[in-house]
Amino acid sequence: MSELALELKTLSDLERKTEELSSQINSVTRGDRCEETDDDLIKLKVTNNKLKHRLSLIRESIAQELKSSVMEVTESFSITEHLENVFAQAFAIAFPEYGNIPVIIAPVNSASAKYGDYQCNNAMGLAKKMKEMGVNRTPREIANELLKACPASPIINKMEVGGAGFVNVFLSKDYAAKALQNILRSGIKPPRVPKQRVLVDFSSPNIAKQMHVGHLRSTIIGESISRLLEFLQHDVIRINHIGDWGTQFGMLIAHLEDRFPDFLNVSPPIGDLQSFYKESKKRFDTDEEFKKRAYNRVVSLQNGEENSRKAWTLICDVSRKEFQTIYDRLDITVKERGESFYQSHMLSVVDFLRKKNMLEEDEGRQIMWSDEGKSGVPLTIVKSDGGFTYDTSDMAAIRHRIDEEQCTWIIYVVDSGQSTHFNTIFKAAERCGILNPTIHRANHVQFGVVLGEDGKKFKTRSGDTVKLSDLLNEGMKRSLEQLCSRGRDKILTPDELSEAQEAVAYGCIKYSDLCHNRISDYVFSFDKMLDDRGNTAVYLLYTYTRICSISRKLSEDVSNLKTILDTVEIVLDHEKEWKLAKTLLKIHDILLKCSKDLFLHFLCEFCFEVCAVFTEFYDSCYCIKKNKDGEIVEVNHSRILMCEATAAVLRQCFYILGLKPVSRL
Repeated sequence: MSELALELKTLSDLERKTEELSSQINSVTRGDRCEETDDDLIKLKVTNNKLKHRLSLIRESIAQELKSSVMEVTESFSITEHLENVFAQAFAIAFPEYGNIPVIIAPVNSASAKYGDYQCNNAMGLAKKMKEMGVNRTPREIANELLKACPASPIINKMEVGGAGFVNVFLSKDYAAKALQNILRSGIKPPRVPKQRVLVDFSSPNIAKQMHVGHLRSTIIGESISRLLEFLQHDVIRINHIGDWGTQFGMLIAHLEDRFPDFLNVSPPIGDLQSFYKESKKRFDTDEEFKKRAYNRVVSLQNGEENSRKAWTLICDVSRKEFQTIYDRLDITVKERGESFYQSHMLSVVDFLRKKNMLEEDEGRQIMWSDEGKSGVPLTIVKSDGGFTYDTSDMAAIRHRIDEEQCTWIIYVVDSGQSTHFNTIFKAAERCGILNPTIHRANHVQFGVVLGEDGKKFKTRSGDTVKLSDLLNEGMKRSLEQLCSRGRDKILTPDELSEAQEAVAYGCIKYSDLCHNRISDYVFSFDKMLDDRGNTAVYLLYTYTRICSISRKLSEDVSNLKTILDTVEIVLDHEKEWKLAKTLLKIHDILLKCSKDLFLHFLCEFCFEVCAVFTEFYDSCYCIKKNKDGEIVEVNHSRILMCEATAAVLRQCFYILGLKPVSRL
C-alpha cells in the first residue's frame, strides 16, 4: 500500500497544479491580449492538457489497483462500517481533496428494494461544497465517479446511481447465505471494537429502605448496558453504589439499641426494615434526647467504635438480603460498593484538591468550581462542620475508578434529575486532572420517570411509592392469568407453566422499560405490556416459541446443525427469504449503534423488526409440507436453517435485554 499512498500523493499534487494552471489561463484570458500573451496562453493550455491526461491515467491506475484488491470481511463485521470503508477509499481516489468528508451510509427501507439495500448519500452535499469552491459538478456526475472508484467487496452484488445522485448498493446473496451459515456454525460473534475497561454504576438503593419503582429503571437499564458491553468484549465492572453511610444511621443504631438491647449476642428479628426506619425517624423528629444520642452514634460509627460498627453491619445485612431477593428475581448481577467504601478516599481527595489549589472558602465551607469562570453551582467538598457531602463522595469515587480501577470508561445510570450534578462532577474531575478527556469517557446515562396511567408519577392508590417486590408479584399474577386464559395451564407441564409465567412477567416489565427512549418518561401499564400484538415482550416471546415449534414438528433431529450444514446450503430465492436474511444481518450494526450512545430501544426495535419479518417469511414460505392426514411429506431444510438462524439472533438479543426465551409458551 506504500506505492498506492505515493500515487495518491502524486495525484493530489497534480490536481493542485492543474487548478493553478487553470487559474493562470483564466487570468491571461481576462487580461489585455497581445502576441506574447497568446504564446503564453498556448503553452499553459498544452501543459495543462498534459497534466490532465497524466491525472486521468493515475486515477485509472489507482482505481484498477483497488478494484483488484478485494476488501476483506470477517464473521463479525458491521455492514455499515464496511460500506463506509468502501466509499472512503472511493473518495480517496475520485476526490482526494475531499477525502476527510465523513461517508454517509443509510439502509434503504425494505419497501423500496428496487433502490438497493444501502445507499451512499454524499453526492449532493459534495456538489454543494464543490460549487462553493468554484467547481460545478452535478450530484449524479459525482456519484458516478464514486461508483467507478469503489474497490471490489465480497458483500456487494452490484451498485447503481439513482435519483438525484444516490449510489445504491445491492448486497450479495452468496455473502448473506454464508454469513447466516457462519452464525449457525459458530454463533453470533461480537463486532470488533477497541477493548476498554468499563465501570457501570447502577441500581444504587438505600440501606433500610425497600427498593421501589424508582429503582426499576436504573437496575434494568444498567444490567442491559453491562450485558451489551460484555458481549462486545469490554472488561466490565458492575458497581452498586448503595446508600450505606450518613447521619440516618445514627438514629437507626440508637433505635436498634433500644428495641434489641442484646443485639450483640442475638441477631435481632427485624422483619420489616422500612417500618423500623419510620419508627426511628419519628423518634428522631420528636424526641430531643433520642436525637442527641443519634448524633453521638454517628460520631462513634465514623470513628469505628466496635458496637456501633456491629449495629451498622446488622442493619446493612438485613437490607442486602432484601435487595438480593429482587436481584435474583430479575437476574441482576452487580457488586456492592457503597458510600462507606469511599470514606478513606474522601480524605485523600480533599487533600489532593487542596494541594491543587482547587478549594476556596465560602461561609465556612470549602467549595470547588467546575471551571475557571466560576459558572453554575460549585461543589461543596467540605461542610462548615468539617463533614463531607455527596459531592465529596462522587469526586472520591471517580478518582478511585480512574486511578485505582484503571477504568477508561465510566457510566452512571441515574435519573435525569441528576444531570446537572454529574455534568459538574465530570467538569470538575477534568479541571483538576483526574479525568483526561483524550483517554477517559464519562457518561451520565439519564432516564425519565415511570408514570401511572393517569400520567402522574407511578404510585399506589394511597399515594405511596410502589414497592418493587409488589410490582413483580403483580406481574407474576397477571402473567399467570393471561396464560390460563389461553388454556396454557392445560397444555404445559407445571414446570413449563412456571417458566413461562416468569418469562412473561419479568420480561414484559423489563422490555416495557427498555423499548422506550430512556430519556423520555413512560407509562407503566400491565395491559399494554401483556398484549401479544405490537412491540411487546409477549409478542417477541411468542414468535420465538413459534420457531421452536417448527423444529419440534420434524421427525428428524435438527439439534446438530453442523451436520445439516455439511449437506444443506441456505438458498435465498424467495423475496421473503432474502428480506429475512438482510434483516438478521443488521445485528452487528444495531449493537454498535446501541453502544455508541447507550440507547437500548434500538435493539428492541430490531427485535420487533426481526419478528415481524419472520412472520412474513413464515406465512409466505413453507418450511414443512403435510398431506391431508397430517403426515410430513416435504421439508425445506434451507428454510429450517433460516428459522434456526432467526432463533439464534433473537436469543442473543434477548440475553442482552434480560429476556428469558422459553421453547413452549
